[in-house]
Amino acid sequence: MDWLERTATLRQWTKGGARAPHKPLLFLYALGRFQQDADGGLFYSAVEEDLKRLLAEYGPPNRTTPAYPFHHLVSDGVWEVRTDRGPGSPGSAVRELRATRAVGQLAPELRAALRREPSLLGRLARVLLDQHFPPSLHSELCEAIGLELEPTETGRLSPVRRARDRRLRELVLTAYEYQCAFCGYDGRIGAVPVGLEAAHVRWWAFGGPDDVDNGLCLCSLHHKLFDKGVLGVGDGHRVLVSQHFVGRSLAAREHVIALAGRPLIGPQPGARPVAAHHRSWHTSQVFHGTPRPGADLPRSRSREDSRSRPQVSPRTPTG
Repeated sequence: MDWLERTATLRQWTKGGARAPHKPLLFLYALGRFQQDADGGLFYSAVEEDLKRLLAEYGPPNRTTPAYPFHHLVSDGVWEVRTDRGPGSPGSAVRELRATRAVGQLAPELRAALRREPSLLGRLARVLLDQHFPPSLHSELCEAIGLELEPTETGRLSPVRRARDRRLRELVLTAYEYQCAFCGYDGRIGAVPVGLEAAHVRWWAFGGPDDVDNGLCLCSLHHKLFDKGVLGVGDGHRVLVSQHFVGRSLAAREHVIALAGRPLIGPQPGARPVAAHHRSWHTSQVFHGTPRPGADLPRSRSREDSRSRPQVSPRTPTG
C-alpha cells in the first residue's frame, strides 16, 4: 500500500480555495503521539483540548470542533476509532464521542508499516506539512505537536504535484528593492540580504502561484506573523493587524500594532503589486479576527534617528 499517496490525497471539504486542515492536523498529531507511544490510543476526551488549540492556531479563521476530523479521518484508511460499544466511530457529535469513551489510533496496517520502516513517519509528516502549511510554520507546528523529524527528513520527500519556482525569491526581493514591505527593514551582511524572505500571499500549498503579484518581501518576523494571520493586506494595499494580537511592550507596539493602516512599502514602479484575489484569499483563509484601526507609531530614539537618514518613501501601489 502506498501510504505517501494515501496521505497526499486525504479527502477534504473544498470550496473556492478554502482551507480545511482539520484532518492533516489530527494526522500530524497522531504521528507525533505514535513517536512517543506506538501502542497508545488517543481518547477523544483527553486530546480534545489539544486539538482545539491546534485548530485555533493553525486552522482557518472559522472555528470547527475537533470531533469532525476525529470521526471523518476514518474514511481515508489511515485512522480507526473504537468505543465502549466496539469498533467504529459513533459519529461527529462531541457528546457521543465523550459518552462512548471514543479512542482513536492510526490504522493497524499503517502502524505495522511505521514499525517496519521508521523513516516512513518523517516522509508522511513532510507530505502533510508541504501540502497544507507554508514553510515558515513547519518547525513551530512540529514543536507544538511534539513531532520530532530527523535532519534527513527535512528535505522535500513528498509526492510533488508541481515544483516551486526557485527564482521567485530573487524576483520578489528585487520588486520590493530588498526591504520589508511592512516595516522597511533592509539588513545586509556585505552585499547579501539577511532576514528578508519572499512570502506567498495565497499559500503555495493552496494553489498560490510563484508570481510577483502573489508575493511580498517581508522580514522574518513579519513573514511569520503574516502566515499566522496576525498581519494581512487590505484594500488600498494597507497593512491589516488583527485585534486578536496582544502586545504591551514597546517592541510589540512599534513593530506590529503601529503597522495598522499603513501603506505597503513598494513594489517599485513597473512591478506588479499584490493581486486583489490573492489578498482576498489571505484575508478570508488566514487572517484572524477583525483588523485594528490605524495606529500612530510610538516615538522612540531609533525612529527619530531614522528620520535623518534617506529612506524610500512608502507609497500605495495602484492596480
